[in-house]
This record gives sequence, structure tokens and C-alpha cells, in this order.
Amino acid sequence: MSTVYDKAIADIERYDSKADVPLVKALSKTYALVMSNKDASGVACSDASELKTVRENFLKKKLGLTQSDTKLDEAIADVCKQMSADRKKSRITVYYLLAKKFGKESIFI
Repeated sequence: MSTVYDKAIADIERYDSKADVPLVKALSKTYALVMSNKDASGVACSDASELKTVRENFLKKKLGLTQSDTKLDEAIADVCKQMSADRKKSRITVYYLLAKKFGKESIFI
């Protein structure tokens, strides 16, 4: 049976062939409970309230970012565009790509 980490690393490696393994492990551990919930495990890039949650709870609260909402929303949109081929976007992959984009890996490892 594959673990949250196994699934996360396989998905992330599609976007970052040199995935930061300690970061993936830390995100997998931190968000294991979220990932066990089918509805919460994905990010719906077409849902404005979902994107607001990513901005407010992950980028601002977890990563401590203080950029304008517009700048943070642009970063989320960039990640959504990068993952556009995926119908269901893994929350861990979205969070990984955002943490890397802002250089905030050290928060988790």
C-alpha cells in the first residue's frame, strides 16, 4: 500500500524532477490528515473560495508571507497553470510548489 509520501513524491516529480525529498516528507507528515480526506486532498483552482483558503491559510499563516493579495493570487495562479494538465491537483504538490516559489522550505525542514 502506498503512503501519502509515496503518492506525493510521484506527483511532485512530474513538476520538479529533483524534488526536495526532506520537504516532501515534511509536507506529507504535516498534511497527512488532510490528505486522508478525499475532498480536502485536492485544490480546486476554479473555486475562488478554495484559492482564498490557500492564500490565507497556507501562504499567509503557514508561510508567513506579507505580499499583497494580488501578488499571492498571481503565485497561486502560476502554480495552477503549471498543473493545468491535472484535473485534480494534489494539495501537497500545490503547497510544495508554492513553498519552493517563495523560498520557504525551511519552515518545514
